[in-house]
Amino acid sequence: MKTAFLFPGQGAQTVGMGADIADAFPACGAVFDRANDILGYDLKRLCFEGPESQLDSTTVSQPAIFVTSAAILSLLRGDRAVADIAPDVTAGLSLGEYTALYAAGAMTFEQALVLVQKRGQAMQAAAEATRGGMVSIIGLDADAVQAVCDEAAEGQLLKPANFNCPGQIVISGRLEACDRAVEAAQRRGAVKAVKLKVAGAFHTEMMSPAADALAEALAASAIKAPEKIRAMANVDAAYYTDAGHVRRGLVRQLVEPILWQKCMERLLDEDVEAYYEIGPGRVLTGLMKRINRKAKVVNVSDLSSIRQLRSQPVGNEWAGALKRD
Repeated sequence: MKTAFLFPGQGAQTVGMGADIADAFPACGAVFDRANDILGYDLKRLCFEGPESQLDSTTVSQPAIFVTSAAILSLLRGDRAVADIAPDVTAGLSLGEYTALYAAGAMTFEQALVLVQKRGQAMQAAAEATRGGMVSIIGLDADAVQAVCDEAAEGQLLKPANFNCPGQIVISGRLEACDRAVEAAQRRGAVKAVKLKVAGAFHTEMMSPAADALAEALAASAIKAPEKIRAMANVDAAYYTDAGHVRRGLVRQLVEPILWQKCMERLLDEDVEAYYEIGPGRVLTGLMKRINRKAKVVNVSDLSSIRQLRSQPVGNEWAGALKRD
């Protein structure tokens, strides 16, 4: 049976994430301590205690989500009760692609965390230099969303940025165009059109300065190709083949759309049966249910879900561990 580990991206953060697992499992807490030493500030406290305003900043939320996901991953790797759960393939949504590459052995924990920190800083700087935003549109297909962008752009940048699942597409661009897009989407029959609480127009050319800065950091990092575990790229649903491919993919995803639905559809077509969302929140679990309601997804995000997973048999009876919606 083929297994995929999925890792969430920015937006999954919440004050208190990781605190219960770190308290229950010292090895998980040690991951946060190690992150503090690498980053040079108390990320652990921000994850566990907040404040929310600081945790939500791009520069903090990205390392916070990566470290929380890595802490949970460390439990799956080291706990004998769940040692039989191992991925054949990994994938992560935007930021989560770094966790996926770490899980696949393409980079070390320290390499990934340093890159994530630089990524967050570069994206925040690029966002502050522009006036950009993002809008989540629910209930319209890709053609209708493109029509919304064409109508609302009025000469400004506005384009689809995240193809998450059927009926959920996020657009990105100039702030004024995003404001117009909310009204245009509603006129075209969208169930919902909501501006996201993000710093800028991610996954568009407005992030080009961040992409340039990240390219320099990636060039200096000793990345290697995933070997035993395959890792999937957001921008084209292809499997990474070598270190250069990884570097190019991570740069491209800053300025190109995230094709999450296409990634999941490829895994489904390749008969991947078991999916584990590892990290804070349940975003990817919800998206997969909208891509294919029959897909079996285990959400591993907190102490309750970990205890449930540890209490169930693994292997052919793994579905007993599911936390169903």
